[in-house]
Amino acid sequence: MKLWGGRFTKSTDGLVDDFHSSISFDQRLAEQDIAGSIAHATMLGEQGIIPKEDAEKIVEGLKGILADVRAGKIEWMVDAEDIHMNVETILTQRIGEAGKRLHTGRSRNDQVALDVRMYAKLAAGETIAMLEDLLDAILTIAQNNLHTIMPGYTHLQKAQPITLGHHMMAYAQMFLRDRERFRAAYRAADVMPLGSGALAGTTYPLNRERVAELLGFSQISQNSLDGVSDRDFLLDYLSAASICMMHLSRFCEELILWNTNEFRFVEMDDAFATGSSIMPQKKNPDVAELIRGKTGRVYGDLMGLLTVMKGLPLAYNKDMQEDKEAFFDARDTLVKGLTVFTAMLRTVTFRKENMEKGASGGFTNATDCADYLVKKGVPFRDAHAVVGRLVAHCLDEGKALLDLTLPELQAFHPAFEQDVFDDLSMLSCVEKRRIPGAPAPDMVQQAINQAREQLAQ
Repeated sequence: MKLWGGRFTKSTDGLVDDFHSSISFDQRLAEQDIAGSIAHATMLGEQGIIPKEDAEKIVEGLKGILADVRAGKIEWMVDAEDIHMNVETILTQRIGEAGKRLHTGRSRNDQVALDVRMYAKLAAGETIAMLEDLLDAILTIAQNNLHTIMPGYTHLQKAQPITLGHHMMAYAQMFLRDRERFRAAYRAADVMPLGSGALAGTTYPLNRERVAELLGFSQISQNSLDGVSDRDFLLDYLSAASICMMHLSRFCEELILWNTNEFRFVEMDDAFATGSSIMPQKKNPDVAELIRGKTGRVYGDLMGLLTVMKGLPLAYNKDMQEDKEAFFDARDTLVKGLTVFTAMLRTVTFRKENMEKGASGGFTNATDCADYLVKKGVPFRDAHAVVGRLVAHCLDEGKALLDLTLPELQAFHPAFEQDVFDDLSMLSCVEKRRIPGAPAPDMVQQAINQAREQLAQ
């Protein structure tokens, strides 16, 4: 008979057992469930709610189960429904009557909320560590490429010259924001709900603060209804994971483009590429493409849980069992993506000469040419028009701006002088941009230093 089956006159249908059971996926919470139960039993004994000797038996029994879980010796029972009932059933089988006292002052509703919060804290913490590893890789590339000129783009059209270091620091900013989002997700999960009961607390004199202390939570939940029905902390993680995957996907998209024969800005390492079954020359950036593709999967996990939660009345509803698979899938996908992406990025070869050559084409110094005229006293809008005509002339002649002679330039405006040629060099175009956040090497160095300081906090 089910542990909750006292008021039932018949067993549940086998189809219901199979449909209702969550042990196939929530067994992942075994360590959190056992740790929570150890803390709960310890508190029950300290408060005199159950005999101290029973509390000690329960704790020892749970430690034995935990050891067996880690050793892979436990066979979970589908008819025990979930991880909570499985652990309690095994405990009672092992230590007898004392095991039946474990659930005193507790419901599966606040128990599962506790387990998932503990797992969410663990997941957020490991994600933060992985982001810091990725950021270290990005900052290293930026540091080594302060002077590597490349074209910057808007609309995927060459726009202005920048450096590879500056480009990398754009992604550093994205992943630093992701790190803050996961830190916020950790704080959101760091609330201890045990003591909320099914929805209305309990009449037992529980010491909730003691349980929070034993489990490493910084605070306890303030409302029993919310304590069992809140899944915002999972949505915080899923939202952060979705945004982080979007950043990974954008980075992958650029690496995929840069790896093409048309760009030839990067060479993917053989260990992180694949071949074709029919075309022997192919070297495909499949790792980057898969990360890009799996981003949609994490978006789906977020939207799935948002949809589950949108219509639920207070407090707990069985619909909320659907939270775990979405959360686990998003966490697994993100962890795998971050791991392989960081390893791949560390092996990428940047073809600096092609990047610098790319910056020289496409009139990326046209804005600087207009700015040059402005510094000579020409109104910007007039300077813009002059340079536009210059570019049209160069296109007709098959030339770049720096290919023109001074007389040719002066034919478009007399303000041009000999110093224009130094002013329009790719290196000069970059080095002149010396305000915070701009691509001048000393500004990029400043950004790298600030990022390192943030990571050290």
